[in-house]
Amino acid sequence: MDEKPDTTETTDIFLWANNIDGIKKELGVEFFLFNKNYTPYTTSFNSDLNSQIKPMFLYDLINFVNMGAGTGLSVRDFELSDGEDNVLLRTDLANVGRAETLLHLIEHQRSDIVEFSEQEHEFKRIKGIIARFTDPASPKKPFYAIKQISQGQVLKGTTAWEFRDGKFGAFQADIGLKVPSDNQVLIIDKDIFVFSQSKFERLFNYDYKKQALADQKVAEIEKQFKLSFPDGMDLQSLVRERAKTVNKLQKVEIGAITQEQVIEYADDMQVEIMTDDAGAIIIMDGNDLDLFVNLINEDYITSEITGRRYEVKSKKLLDDPEGEPPRG
Repeated sequence: MDEKPDTTETTDIFLWANNIDGIKKELGVEFFLFNKNYTPYTTSFNSDLNSQIKPMFLYDLINFVNMGAGTGLSVRDFELSDGEDNVLLRTDLANVGRAETLLHLIEHQRSDIVEFSEQEHEFKRIKGIIARFTDPASPKKPFYAIKQISQGQVLKGTTAWEFRDGKFGAFQADIGLKVPSDNQVLIIDKDIFVFSQSKFERLFNYDYKKQALADQKVAEIEKQFKLSFPDGMDLQSLVRERAKTVNKLQKVEIGAITQEQVIEYADDMQVEIMTDDAGAIIIMDGNDLDLFVNLINEDYITSEITGRRYEVKSKKLLDDPEGEPPRG
């Protein structure tokens, strides 16, 4: 029997905005903060903010889309965009691992999420704020408006003054926050709509061109080397969660060193890597991945003078091995 084709369709943002506009006052909203490590925290708000929340996080966004419907606004895949005017960018949630993980934690591991506390978690580490909206008629179909928090928009009580009744005084709150008023990121089902490209990229450390090259390198590594991972983990997902590795893979030449040479090289440099009974290199976590990438990039050397071992942070090739044509 033939497999059924994938009938998943992207969200019609214009139809969605029109529908949500009609029920916007009935929508429920919850807030979450997340830090630079993409750990989410629950948080709450006082009722005196009710008049500000939906206009800042939802109404302007809906109005932008509805107005765009009449001015020729078009939707373009983020990865295919070339900076065109009057374009709303969209990408798959699956492409942005950090966003996908955040929403998974919120939807499926809520009991593990703790309430934010300045004393325990420090607001200076907070990277973004998520407004989770739900329609009471469809509570299992939430959508999310997300904004970046810049520390330049944060006031700390110990260093800030407030001006009230014509005079300055000590700032009474632990933290003051100027919430950005611009539309930034909207997630509906499996679609991410990008209203501010620069803020989206900073929120989730998403650089498509770098990630595309890293994905290519991952495919080459999987073809060249035998690797072993714990259940539920693979090379692609591990790399996507580590900006450091994505950056490193931009310059790594795959194929210059074999599996056997990697193992021998690690032994010579006294770098601890493990192999299983089939000879596959075991990658348990990000630290093991970093060691492996350093090895295939030949980033360890021994000084012929002192005998000391070093990790080389930057390399410049002086010449090619004798008898080999120059590379590139």
